[in-house]
Amino acid sequence: MNQIFDFLFGQYATYDPLDIWLEIIAVIFGFLSVWYSKQNKIWVFPTGMISTSIFVYLLLKWQLLGDMMINGYYFIMSVYGWYIWTRRVDETHVTPISRTTTKEKKTSIIIFLATLVFVYGVYTYFDKWNNWTAYVDTVTTAVFFVGMWLMARRKIENWIYWIIGDLISIPLYLYKGFTFTSFQYLIFTFIAVSGYLSWKKHLDNKTSTL
Repeated sequence: MNQIFDFLFGQYATYDPLDIWLEIIAVIFGFLSVWYSKQNKIWVFPTGMISTSIFVYLLLKWQLLGDMMINGYYFIMSVYGWYIWTRRVDETHVTPISRTTTKEKKTSIIIFLATLVFVYGVYTYFDKWNNWTAYVDTVTTAVFFVGMWLMARRKIENWIYWIIGDLISIPLYLYKGFTFTSFQYLIFTFIAVSGYLSWKKHLDNKTSTL
């Protein structure tokens, strides 16, 4: 039992206590953000901004550039998403949940490929190709970039990208030694599946009433 505990939390023995608490707080607000997204509530963005701003600080301190860029991008897209979700499409309705158009699917591919090139350039410049996790980081960054963009635009397909990215991140963060963050992504996976089903039900009900 002690060996399991040491594997999961032993690395925290060398961490600054403030950083441990900051990670826990960031995880809590990250959980709230995903939960509000599932509920289709605007609070997804302010809670997400708190979480990502803390993670940007921590990940910069821990020199995890790919993860830091993901969270910095999340913060920017949260501002954009907050605007999109509250923007009125007519006098009584705001931007609704919808499916991606052909143009948005093409844009998603462009964002994915552009992110791969961008992260590759950053990692090469800072000489960060020193572990296999760097290659996985490149892919997860691209996956999450597309997912966040689609969520900001209130597209149901965003959940598919979150599920894929979360499943990769669970063992990845555990390997990196960030147990609390790994647990966060485990919870995120279940919420993302539930979120997809909830949004799909909303779209199906909307279609049936037309």
